[in-house]
Amino acid sequence: MKRTMLVTVMGLVVLTAAFAQPSEVNARRENQQDRIAQGVGSGSLTARETANLEKKEAAINQEIRTDRALNGGKLTPQERKIVNGQQNAMSRQIYRDKHDAATQHYGANEVDARRANQQARIANGIATGKLSAGETARLEKGEAAINKEVRSERAANGGHLTSGERAAVNAQQNKMSGRIYRTKHN
Repeated sequence: MKRTMLVTVMGLVVLTAAFAQPSEVNARRENQQDRIAQGVGSGSLTARETANLEKKEAAINQEIRTDRALNGGKLTPQERKIVNGQQNAMSRQIYRDKHDAATQHYGANEVDARRANQQARIANGIATGKLSAGETARLEKGEAAINKEVRSERAANGGHLTSGERAAVNAQQNKMSGRIYRTKHN
């Protein structure tokens, strides 16, 4: 994006053309979204971890929007310093979550294959920018609830789902699939 700026050269004010540099805040935000998408895609981030990260990312993004709205579209140096500290903390949290023992495991059955497919669709939405942090957090919260239900039902049935439970989970996954599609295409 081309813009002009006034520069003082030897006591004279000169109008010059300059190129806007991408905002460091925005560049870090995009980088962290890419790291989250990679973690979702590889299974190193669980749905619960992803929902938590995206919820925090959405809060930072909202704070940035509010600060910019109050300051004519710009962040003050103090606000940039605060956001930088928050992004540093997010970066550390992403690293810890991606490298902890909790991983998303998918089995060879239909329920787990659908879960893997839906996580890949969410990861793709994050990577392409079709899903915002808030949208991703809401989708991952729904995925985490389904995953928790499947875990508890399997624990109650010796590691297996009954046919009725599979049908119920399939219906929930159908609903979640529609939510993913609608959210990515809004």
